[in-house]
Amino acid sequence: MKIAVTSASGKLGASIVSHLIKEIGKENVIGIARTPERAEHLGIEIRKGDYNNVQDFDIALKDIDAVLLVSGMDDPKKRIQQHRNVINAAKNNGVKKIVYTSIVGDENKNAFSPIVQSNRQTEEDIKNSGLTWVIGRNGIYIEPDLEYLETYLKEGEIRNCAGEGKCTYTSREELGFAYTKMLVEEKHNGKTYNLVGEPITQSQLADYINLVFNTNLAYNSVTFDAYLEERTSELGEFMGTVIAGIYEGIKNGANDVPSDFEKATGRPHKSALDLVKEF
Repeated sequence: MKIAVTSASGKLGASIVSHLIKEIGKENVIGIARTPERAEHLGIEIRKGDYNNVQDFDIALKDIDAVLLVSGMDDPKKRIQQHRNVINAAKNNGVKKIVYTSIVGDENKNAFSPIVQSNRQTEEDIKNSGLTWVIGRNGIYIEPDLEYLETYLKEGEIRNCAGEGKCTYTSREELGFAYTKMLVEEKHNGKTYNLVGEPITQSQLADYINLVFNTNLAYNSVTFDAYLEERTSELGEFMGTVIAGIYEGIKNGANDVPSDFEKATGRPHKSALDLVKEF
């Protein structure tokens, strides 16, 4: 069984590749990347695949049994067609199974909703494709918070607009493990899973970081408008709106969803404290 992983040069794609190699051997794992040289370190066959280029995927998905479609990072209006390019190429090449990395979140009530809507449309496209399918809805990665630790320490606080909302943090390693199971085990076919961990507040996140890294961070909740202005000033309008929208969703409960992680993997999701310890 040959399995292809798109966006293999990214951190989630690379995690899935790593777990798949352990499960089925590197000779059966194909990485697809827009810039193949950025994925050469994975030690597997790498094929070129740009989501905007149908011809790339018509070649990249030859002789593939299952494909893991990592959700694109482009503007929501563009992503639906980009994902359809992969779905159509999979159909044209006789790929039997497609697994998609979607996301949890509210479809209507915050600045992140357009991205959630585009993911839901891809979910429907996959369900209507005629291929065997499995869909994972990812929780928020915990790694970016930990990678941002130096800035938090400089500012003495974790600051965002999530308030007392709870976030079911996960990690790329946990997701890599889950998607490998979903790809190779037939019992998951036709299922949609919330791939999330335990729900915690931003104050609890600060407490866990303080415990593990011996820091003294506090959590400071600010308004959405203030946080949006701050993020767009630093990251630009698109990414700033995305980040502010994620925390707006957390505040409103969009990320406090029940976990299907154990159904997908056969074991409980690691605790948020363990995720911090393992970083």
